[in-house]
Amino acid sequence: MWDDTVDSEKGNMKEMGFLDHLEELRWRLLKILFSIILFTILSFLLSDFFIELLLKPAKLLQPDMKLQVLKVQGMLMLKFGVALVMGIAVSIPVLAYQFWAFIAPGLYPDEKRWGPWLVISVSFFFIVGVAFAYYVLAPFAIKFLTAIGSPDVEKNISINYYAKFVLQLLVASGVLFLMPIASFLLTKMGLLTPAFLRKSWRYAIIIILILAAFITPPDPVSMLLMGIPLLFLYEFSIVVSRIAIRKEERKSEERELQG
Repeated sequence: MWDDTVDSEKGNMKEMGFLDHLEELRWRLLKILFSIILFTILSFLLSDFFIELLLKPAKLLQPDMKLQVLKVQGMLMLKFGVALVMGIAVSIPVLAYQFWAFIAPGLYPDEKRWGPWLVISVSFFFIVGVAFAYYVLAPFAIKFLTAIGSPDVEKNISINYYAKFVLQLLVASGVLFLMPIASFLLTKMGLLTPAFLRKSWRYAIIIILILAAFITPPDPVSMLLMGIPLLFLYEFSIVVSRIAIRKEERKSEERELQG
């Protein structure tokens, strides 16, 4: 990490001390925390609207399924949980910006230009992942899982467990759809290459399925439905890594010519 004193594109920059790094990181984390708290409070005020959105797939697919509160404080805890998840989700752009702002002083001037695109890309891919889970993954999983059973058994499900199931799918899908962004950043940092990604695709499939099993609800349907788009995202991540490394090689050649 570096200070903002840049004399040329080669980066004659003043190095920050370790304590300065910690102080800078502390303020960045505090800003992220403040954003989460603020959006959580606002989301709590709109929690009834968000809960209605969560209930919509169940009402459309399984009208005979009854959701019920099993605890006295059940609805209050549900509103708190939904508000917290929404507060974190809405703060994703803030988190992305604070991350970029933390590493930006150590970048070349031309590298700093992709900061706004990083924030936009993180927000876009996260929203796409959430939308995929809400319109595809969650309805299919709910329909499949609730169809299993006996007609003599009533489908009475705790609304807290149901909301946890849907929210877990939404957040997991949103985070996993950030794979191309992670590929771009790791390639820029020199920690990843498209050749390595292509060579490791067999191991990647196993890791993707294990990861999908851990962060999605514990059922094979959700795992497989999440694993399929992740495979496509992995291929797209290879393309992103290839683009990033080509730009990096081109910039390195230009710097060598200028030097």
